[in-house]
Amino acid sequence: MEHRTQSIAVVGNGYVGTVVSACFAELGHHVIGLENDPTRLEALRSGQVPFYEPGLGERLQAGLSSGRLVFTDDVKEAMDHSDVVFLCVNTPSGPDGRADMHAVEVALRSIAATIERHHILVTKSTVPIGTAPWLATLVEDSLPEELLAEAAFSVVSNPEFLREGTAVNDFLHPDRVVLGSDDPAALETVASLYRPILDQSFPEGDPGHRPSLVRTSLATAETVKYASNAFLAAKISFINEIANISEMVGADVTEVALAMGLDPRIGSRFLEAGIGWGGSCFGKDLDALVATAEEHGYEPSLLRAVVSVNRRQRGTIVEKIRRELKGLRGRRIGLLGLAFKSGTDDLRDSPAIDVAHRLISEGAVVTAFDPMVKEVAGMPGLRIADDAFAVAVRAQALVVATDWPDFLSLDLPALLASMRGDLFVDGRNLFDPLAVIEAGFRYEGVGRVAPALDHSLQS
Repeated sequence: MEHRTQSIAVVGNGYVGTVVSACFAELGHHVIGLENDPTRLEALRSGQVPFYEPGLGERLQAGLSSGRLVFTDDVKEAMDHSDVVFLCVNTPSGPDGRADMHAVEVALRSIAATIERHHILVTKSTVPIGTAPWLATLVEDSLPEELLAEAAFSVVSNPEFLREGTAVNDFLHPDRVVLGSDDPAALETVASLYRPILDQSFPEGDPGHRPSLVRTSLATAETVKYASNAFLAAKISFINEIANISEMVGADVTEVALAMGLDPRIGSRFLEAGIGWGGSCFGKDLDALVATAEEHGYEPSLLRAVVSVNRRQRGTIVEKIRRELKGLRGRRIGLLGLAFKSGTDDLRDSPAIDVAHRLISEGAVVTAFDPMVKEVAGMPGLRIADDAFAVAVRAQALVVATDWPDFLSLDLPALLASMRGDLFVDGRNLFDPLAVIEAGFRYEGVGRVAPALDHSLQS
C-alpha cells in the first residue's frame, strides 16, 4: 500500500473535523472543509481555532498558507473537489439515550444531492452500531438513477480516538487506525491516506512507533469505538469504587492503583480516582451502547453500573464538603477548575460543573477559577474569578475539581492566609496530602490516607 495524495472533504469542522482537516493537510493531502456555521467558518478561514486544543492552531494556519487546506459552506464545491468524504458531524445523545442522527442525515442528503461521480464516504462521527446500512439506504434514496447504477459511493467506518488536550498527537501518533468496510478497494484507498502515519514517515513522525492498522467489517469498526470508551469509563468507575472502599478501611487508593497497575494485564492508565469522568464522549457513548443492547433484548447491567457509579461519585465529593463544613447554606467555597479535564476548555458533562451546580443548589456561594474558562453559560449563581487567589479570598473551603498541573505551583500558605476556613478537598488527588497539611490545611482527598503515607510500594 503506497501513499497517494488524495483530495479530501471533511464535513463538519467542529472539534473532530478541524483536527482531521488540519492534520490531513499537514500530511500533504488537499483538504476542503465543509462548515455551515457562519461564525465558525469565518474563524477557520482566518486561521483561528474556535476552541482550545494545543498544537492545532499552528497546523491550521500552515495548511491555509500552503493552499492545501480551504474551508467552504458550498456542498457542491466540496464534492467537486474531493474523492473521499469524512463525516465529522456531531451525534449527541437524544432523550432516550440513542445518538441523535439528525445532523448526519442532513449532511448525507446534501452530499447525495450533489454527487456526480464515485466518492468514498467515511464515517468519522461516532454513530450507532449498524449505521452503515442505514447510511447506504439514505444515500441511495437520494441519488439519481444513473449514478445509483454506477455505484456512486462506498462506505468506510473509521472511528476516531482523539482525546481533548492531546488530539493532534493522537491523530498523528495513534495506537491504531481502525477501518471497516465491505468494499476492499475503498478500504485500501482510505488506508493509503494514513500511510505516512502508519509508517511515521512525515517530518514529525516517530520511527520507533508504528501504529497498528485494523481492517475489519463495518459493524465491528462501529462497535470498537463504543467498546473502547465503555471500557475506559468502566476502569475509572472501578477505581472510584475502590477509592470509596479504601476510605472505609484505611487504605490509600493511589498506592492500591500503583500496585495494581504494575500488573501488565491491568496497566496503570485510567486508574486515577477522583470526582468521576466527564466530557462529550463517555456518557454519550455509554447511553448509545445501552440503547443498542436494549434494542436487541439484552440487559447491559455492567454498563448501567458504570454510569451509576460515576453519577454517585460526584455526589460523594459534595457530601465530603457538606460533612466537613457542617452544612452548605451560606458557606463560601472556592472551586479550582471547571473544564472536565486539564488541557481543554470543554465544559460538556464536566464533573466540576456538576459539583458547582449541586453546591449552589444547597445554598453555597461558589467562586471558580479555570485557566481556560472565562464564562459558564446558564449558571448565574457561579462567580468566575481571574486567578486562584481571588477564589480563596474569604473561602471556607477550596476544592480541586480539574487536574490542571499549574495548580501544583500555587503558594498554599498564601492561599490559606486569605481564607476564612482551612478545608482543602482534592477531588482529583492532584496534591501531596502532606504538603497540603504542612501548609496548614485540613486535607480531604478521594480514597487517600492523610497525613502519614506509606511509599514503600514505590521502591
